[in-house]
Amino acid sequence: MADSPFVIEINDENYEQVVLQGSHRVPVLVDFWASWCQPCQILMPVLARLAEEYQGRFILAKINTEEQQAIAAQFGIRSIPNVKLFRAGKPVDEFAGALPEHEIRAFLDRHLPRASDGAVAKAGERLSVGDTVGALALLEEARSADPDNPRILLGMAQVQAANGDPEAAEQTLDQLPADEQEKPETKGLRGQLFFARIAKDAGPGDAAARRVAEFPNDSEARYQLAAQQVASNDVENAMDNLLMIVQKDRKFGDDAARLALLRLFDMLGDDPAVTRYRARMFNLLH
Repeated sequence: MADSPFVIEINDENYEQVVLQGSHRVPVLVDFWASWCQPCQILMPVLARLAEEYQGRFILAKINTEEQQAIAAQFGIRSIPNVKLFRAGKPVDEFAGALPEHEIRAFLDRHLPRASDGAVAKAGERLSVGDTVGALALLEEARSADPDNPRILLGMAQVQAANGDPEAAEQTLDQLPADEQEKPETKGLRGQLFFARIAKDAGPGDAAARRVAEFPNDSEARYQLAAQQVASNDVENAMDNLLMIVQKDRKFGDDAARLALLRLFDMLGDDPAVTRYRARMFNLLH
């Protein structure tokens, strides 16, 4: 197993190629270990055996923290074993300690490609051209074959949202495991559903925008306009409108505008605008 193509010892020369570049092609599981670490010696053969069993669905990259101190320092490794999963050049999940094999399998299966992912991708293509019926049929067939794939549920919720049924989409998202609830894709869709429900109350067309123009202090209309702007991807104007409510009418809807901003920040993730608007909100509140 030492000669396995799926298990690679990492050093300064191959780190970038195997971990950073390689994880764009296939997930890379990085095991930070040391020779003196007894739990590391227990964990290592389990990881190597799984790498062999999974036959290239992931690469196991072993980093000896005694010999590769600079690499370990990049990730602030202070206790070992520490295991990080890389995708697209970045760590996306991790665990510490010598977990039991069944927990490691569950960890891997949350991230590794599955046969049913092909159907999810095809459903996404159908959805992108407005074929919600075809997309849902593909997802339902995939779910019958692979009921444990959370990406199928997420896809079904996206179809339900596109069909204008946010309540059904929320109920579908509620079925996802706890760890899936924290993923950016899930949080993003929940945010879209939240603002879609608000926008529904805005009336036809540009009714909210016209009311704000006529009555600038109408917080409800401005709140609804912000939701419409989120739905049309005009997020900076949406944040401006929500900040204006925070500034002028903080009590509106039991602090609804501030809470909506926080949800929108969560939706946008690492978008540079989030840092600017967080700072503006902080200055308003302090």
